[in-house]
Formats: sequence, C-alpha cells, structure tokens
Amino acid sequence: MMRATATQRSKFTHDVKVRVHQMTADEPEDQGGDDMGPSPQELLAASLASCTAITMEMYARRKGWNVDGMEVACDYTPAERGCVTRFELVMKMPAHLSDEQVRKLQVIAAKCPVHRTLEGEVAFDERVELA
Repeated sequence: MMRATATQRSKFTHDVKVRVHQMTADEPEDQGGDDMGPSPQELLAASLASCTAITMEMYARRKGWNVDGMEVACDYTPAERGCVTRFELVMKMPAHLSDEQVRKLQVIAAKCPVHRTLEGEVAFDERVELA
C-alpha cells in the first residue's frame, strides 16, 4: 500500500508527504489559492506524464535502447458536463529510434500503472477520524 498525506498549511495550500518526500499543493490565485505549488489536477497530469516516461525508460533499458532525452508531456482537460475527461500525451523520443522501437514504446506507455488506473475501475473506502 502507498500513502500520501495532505496537511493544510493555509487556505488551499497543503503540505503533501509521500514516504520521505514533501511537496506543496495549492490552487492558482484565480481559483482562490496562493499558487504555492501545482494544483491537485496538475499533480494528476504530472503523475501520468512521469509514470509513462519511467515505464518507457524501464522497458528501453531492459532492451538496451538509448532513450536519453525522452520527454512526455500531458495535457489534461477535466470532465465537464456531457464531456469525458481527456488526457493528451505527447511522447518525444530520440530520432535515432527505429519505427519498431517507437511502436513498442507506445504500446508500453499505455501499460504504465497510472494509465491503467485511470482507465480502469476504481473503488473508494472513505472514513472520518476526529482529531
């Protein structure tokens, strides 16, 4: 099991802890926040982009392929009434890769754990603890 904890610092600014790592999440000023860090929605896009990149790099390393400089960008449009949530992934790969290598990396990209989670069924178990 993995755990992330968000503790309010002020207004919408939260200190987020994951294992020994700490980051800040907040809302942009036009949403009432202080813009002290990425919003939770932006962190979701960052999670998908980084998971996709790491998954492709792990696969490429096992194959002995040089993918130095590879980059994954994720544009994220949250669902609005009548529309689906949309993620657009742009994978910039080194020009020296063959068409077959690129195709295999694209297939692997869709198998990253975050991608699979987002397209699969999820369940929530929520509880309140009074402090």
